[in-house]
Amino acid sequence: QVQLVESGGGLVQAGDSLRLSCAVSGRTFDFSAVGWFRQAPGKEREFVGSIGWKGGSTRYKDSVKGRFTISRDNAKNTVNLQMNNLKPEDTAVYYCAAIRWGLVIRIEAYDYWGQGTQVTVSS
Repeated sequence: QVQLVESGGGLVQAGDSLRLSCAVSGRTFDFSAVGWFRQAPGKEREFVGSIGWKGGSTRYKDSVKGRFTISRDNAKNTVNLQMNNLKPEDTAVYYCAAIRWGLVIRIEAYDYWGQGTQVTVSS
């Protein structure tokens, strides 16, 4: 059984930084990547970025490039999302998810999801 648990969300001001973590457990040997998604009120869930599970290659949504960084801590089996220079438009529930195969930007391709963590950025 696979479990993904996000943590680290909260309320911050514009320009602040926040670090989200996704603890991954269970059958992970066939993962190809772990992705981060977000969903703002009244909007569809969208791809934020991803990291290859074995190779560590990363991919990001254009609007977060240069501000967000995804990394993996192999010892703790966690995937982190470092968010710098946060903007009010980054306010959303953030989810991590794992994919076994398929395009990492496609939400439908992901097999396992965490419960989400709220990030609120005030102006």
